[in-house]
Amino acid sequence: MAKKPSPPLPDHVDVLVAGGGYVGLSCAVAIRHSAPHLRVAVMDPAPEENIERDERASAIAADASRMLDLLGLWQELVADGQPISEMIVTDSRTDDITRPVFLTFANDREDGEAPFAYMIENRSLVKALRAKADRDGVIRISGDGVTGFEDTGAAMTVSTLSGNVIDTRLLVACDGVRSRLRDLAGIKTVHWPYDQKGIVCTVEHERPHEGRAEEHFLPAGPFAILPLKGNRSSLVWTERSRDADRLLAQDEMVFEMELEQRFGHKLGAVSVVSKVQAFPLGLRLARDFVKPRFALAGDAAHGIHPIAGQGLNLGFKDAAALAETIVEADRLGEDFGSIEVLERYQMWRRFDTVQMGVMTDVLNRLFSNDNPLLRGLRDVGLGMVDRMPFMKRYFIDQASGKNNTSPKLLRGEAI
Repeated sequence: MAKKPSPPLPDHVDVLVAGGGYVGLSCAVAIRHSAPHLRVAVMDPAPEENIERDERASAIAADASRMLDLLGLWQELVADGQPISEMIVTDSRTDDITRPVFLTFANDREDGEAPFAYMIENRSLVKALRAKADRDGVIRISGDGVTGFEDTGAAMTVSTLSGNVIDTRLLVACDGVRSRLRDLAGIKTVHWPYDQKGIVCTVEHERPHEGRAEEHFLPAGPFAILPLKGNRSSLVWTERSRDADRLLAQDEMVFEMELEQRFGHKLGAVSVVSKVQAFPLGLRLARDFVKPRFALAGDAAHGIHPIAGQGLNLGFKDAAALAETIVEADRLGEDFGSIEVLERYQMWRRFDTVQMGVMTDVLNRLFSNDNPLLRGLRDVGLGMVDRMPFMKRYFIDQASGKNNTSPKLLRGEAI
């Protein structure tokens, strides 16, 4: 199949998004959907076909699905999505004979609400967002990226890898946790590594999972089994960095033996059906989310531990909040690239992301160890929550994004 040529580079756009992942694309689509007169471009230095190499899947919370539905994407995605019907939490050692369940969350609501999350493969999500961006007139530029930028007052002048120059009223950096644009903007971060890596792969198993997700807290870190369509599951397996490197260096048989010890036999024989990838884990929070004519969103603003499965949903909140800030300022005749407007976005999102970062940090430190005293305390705590329906309801509502302060798109309302 012939490669689709990229459109010619514009010399001026209203919003330039650097980064073609789900955050950058959803932000661009949300802006164009709500204000089609604004000229929006997404620039991604990665080749178009790179998305096929992403073996990850993500839990899309109910509020994010409302946004995707409003943008006209959800019906396309949900056909390939797996609703999470139940979540169980265990705490044990790797070689324990039994693995007692301390906490369960069942999606047994009688009020007709949707499941609190769906599992969607990242490649499916990004493909759908790319197609929607093209339909809505977002200028998508692949294989080119931002090399530098300068605030000239009325605009941000952006230099690209191809040697071109683009003027934009606002540059949005969605270029990941190691954001180069964040560094170029002089934004500092709070950062500490966990000496852990997240091993990610997809497995097939003999028996159906019935939509059940499992989080096994093991001494090295959580081992999450997340249901996908069919007899498949996505694994997010946290190990100490040296042990993760050792596991990935082993042959397939040794790796699958180690996996089986953690996965168990409840779903029958298990086999790896994707490439195995590993990512270093740590906490990174930007000290500022904005500068004049410059904004961070997604992992460029906050990188957290996957222990709560909220990284993608935090990114969607950023995209929805930034789009709402831009569109409403534009309707009032304000300069949405000004620091006065962008600080509204920063005030809206920074506390939530710091709160989530601190929570995941505490959870990781509390559960990623084999201290007998801590094990006893946390197991008692999990058991108490399991016996308190109002507490379980609170955690389910948090996981599904039920929050009156959420951006309009996440509440299913047009901007």
